[in-house]
Amino acid sequence: MKRTLIFAALMAFGFSIAAQEQALPKYKGYHQVTRYDSTDVYMEESGLSYVNNHKRICILDREGAKVNNTIKLDYDPQSAFVEFREVIIHHAGGDKEVLYRADEKGNRIEGTAEVFNYIAPARMIYWGASQKMISVGHLEPNDEIEYRTFRKGFTYALLQGDDSRYIPPMKGHFYDIVPFWSEQPVQEKFYKVNVLTNKNLHFQVYNGEVTTTNSVEGDRTVYTFTKKDIMPIKHERQMVADNDVLCKLLLSTSPNWQAKSVWFYGVNETYGSFNTIPEVTAKVKELLKDAKTELDSISVLTHWVADNMRYAGISMGDGEGFTLHNAEMNWHDRCGVCKDKAGMLVTMLRAAGFKAYAAMTMAHERIDAIPADQFNHSVCAVQRRNGEMIMLDPTWVPNVRELWSSAEQQQGYLIGMPQGADLMYTPVSPAEKHYVRIKADTKINSKGTLSGTITITAEGQSDKAVRSVMGGRTSEWEGNLAMELTKICPAAIIKSVSHTNPDRYLDQPVCITYTFEIPNYAIVDGDNLVFIPLSARNFYQRAMSHLYFDENTEKREYAFADACSRLVDIKEEIKLPGKYTKFEFGSNTRAVQSVVHPAVDFGCGYQLSDDGKTLHFGECAMFNKRVYQSEDWSAFRQAVKNQKTLATTNIVLTK
Repeated sequence: MKRTLIFAALMAFGFSIAAQEQALPKYKGYHQVTRYDSTDVYMEESGLSYVNNHKRICILDREGAKVNNTIKLDYDPQSAFVEFREVIIHHAGGDKEVLYRADEKGNRIEGTAEVFNYIAPARMIYWGASQKMISVGHLEPNDEIEYRTFRKGFTYALLQGDDSRYIPPMKGHFYDIVPFWSEQPVQEKFYKVNVLTNKNLHFQVYNGEVTTTNSVEGDRTVYTFTKKDIMPIKHERQMVADNDVLCKLLLSTSPNWQAKSVWFYGVNETYGSFNTIPEVTAKVKELLKDAKTELDSISVLTHWVADNMRYAGISMGDGEGFTLHNAEMNWHDRCGVCKDKAGMLVTMLRAAGFKAYAAMTMAHERIDAIPADQFNHSVCAVQRRNGEMIMLDPTWVPNVRELWSSAEQQQGYLIGMPQGADLMYTPVSPAEKHYVRIKADTKINSKGTLSGTITITAEGQSDKAVRSVMGGRTSEWEGNLAMELTKICPAAIIKSVSHTNPDRYLDQPVCITYTFEIPNYAIVDGDNLVFIPLSARNFYQRAMSHLYFDENTEKREYAFADACSRLVDIKEEIKLPGKYTKFEFGSNTRAVQSVVHPAVDFGCGYQLSDDGKTLHFGECAMFNKRVYQSEDWSAFRQAVKNQKTLATTNIVLTK
């Protein structure tokens, strides 16, 4: 009997899968397909918006059933109100099950499912973000979930009052960022917004096409945006953000970035975000007592805030979101998120007599021309006496020698200023400002033992990467330092390691020198000597993030990003155990090719001395961007292949 039941169940499952493949052949391999995703937005004069969403999802396999057994709505209860209006399961056999249905006031009128409200999982920022959820329960392939939700408010900032707290911080204005892309297939996505005609809504579709219509209804205009057959892309490792390359819609009633800049300046000045207190003024005076130049003062204050305010969002206070917390709160908490660090630095710079302003940016994602709120990070700007504006980021430069992290190059930002400012982009940081230099002086004896010294120095973002080996507990430094050599040469005997003081990172770039001995490093076989130069073996790969790219990928469809622009400069002088006259590099001398390209340069070479007793090795690579276009990949890939080939290919010297 049990065998019969099991067989029957398997047969039923087989028929289910067969029906699925017949009905949805183009979606084979995906876990779900969204039949439709409809959003209807109504904006009031104040900027308050009401959003109704209607979605229907078809389950394609067991993984899709598991992922969708609970429906979650993320929101911030201090700036948005959300609720379920309806949840229905359409079973594959044709039965319809109403789990939950509510009226427009949120009162349940049908169904037995419970709506739960929980604090959302959080890490480092504990501001009370919440989730409303309904358990759907067990689902089968070809079941479909249909649900409607209602939201009022927005996704950022805190204002006081009843419904006034749901009004966007830039009162009277509306914005939205609508992705017309998805991780799973979507058969049709529909977005509708109803706004007062005099609000002059601006919109733009990027990276694709969306069918657009509009109609005038009295003093209001209704815009609709529709896209069908949205298919996921195959993501590439280290590609830029999805919103940079996939179809999206931006909408905003803000007339331009200057208006946004003036508003951002005004909202913080009105709140008093940068009013100093006696304790802060005294600390500024103490910190600057030995400063000799204008840049000295800016650097001292930036790094004090960077190093002395922990990153931890534990306190809300009034004026969350675009309103930066005031000096009193930041001083006493001595921790916060990016805007708290930025606000504290603006306050201290102003206390020192500088003209300083808060600014907004979007870390690692492009900001496009429509002035929607494309921001996820707060920084600041200071004006020098000559009028030059310098960007500062105390969040991203703890233990970094820069004032603005070059991991943020080619990144958009907007400064809040009384006269207004336009959207600007940080320039490319020259590769030589982020050098990694490796210099080795080594000797191979007649038994194949390699001995000598190897030194690594680094600057900028590369300094940060190298210096990180001495992060954490002091008791762990010795082991961490040793590991950088032993992981490429486990037999290495480290006789000594000397290094700059990691705590005094502003004094000079990091420098670490190893004195070592590695038995049996080279093969000495009669007239032949076989080995790989130690400096070529990707010593301190942690400072060369380009080596984590997959050089076997022949082509890229999308732009990609490295951690930072970078110069790699390697030199080694190797004393040989005799006189050698012939040199060979592996079995394929064409495996390493020079690269000359605006994005990447690469060159390398070996030279045997006239007396045949010394071999010189050199390698130099310049990676000239942080964000690269797909057409840069060929040059970038070849440079990575070259460095990896040099790290794994023996050279053969013959007497």
